[in-house]
Amino acid sequence: MEDFKTTTTDESVSKNQNNPKTGMQKPSNAFVGASWGVLLIGVTAFCIGLSNATMQLNEKGYYFTLLLFGLFSVISVQKSVRDKMEGIPVTEIYYGISWFSTIASITLLVIGLWNASLALSEKGFYGMAFVLSLFAAITVQKNTRDIKQANSTN
Repeated sequence: MEDFKTTTTDESVSKNQNNPKTGMQKPSNAFVGASWGVLLIGVTAFCIGLSNATMQLNEKGYYFTLLLFGLFSVISVQKSVRDKMEGIPVTEIYYGISWFSTIASITLLVIGLWNASLALSEKGFYGMAFVLSLFAAITVQKNTRDIKQANSTN
């Protein structure tokens, strides 16, 4: 039986990548669309859950503010991590605050849900919608940056 080997040449690599200079591949339209779709689904589900909840308005405001805070903080983390990887200067204070904010938003959500008088299924729903939204925001930010970088260097 013959061994199958994967061989790549400079020519085949450059055909598969949008930018042969940097080796960066532009994300596919399907991946970009899926990322935006997941972000919209997560945020919309979280907000619909809040609007249908029987909690007081100040509690709804707390959870909505945590969602916004979490989305902003994970985008800051993604940007600062990516900047550091690409050699773009990032101050350690900004880098640290970005991570602290992300951890704080998740911790505050967990504490809020732990102490809330909600059914366990509702707590799980809010937690999953929150995490889905945060992950999707990171992916959307990454795709946006990759597309901009691929378009600017071509």
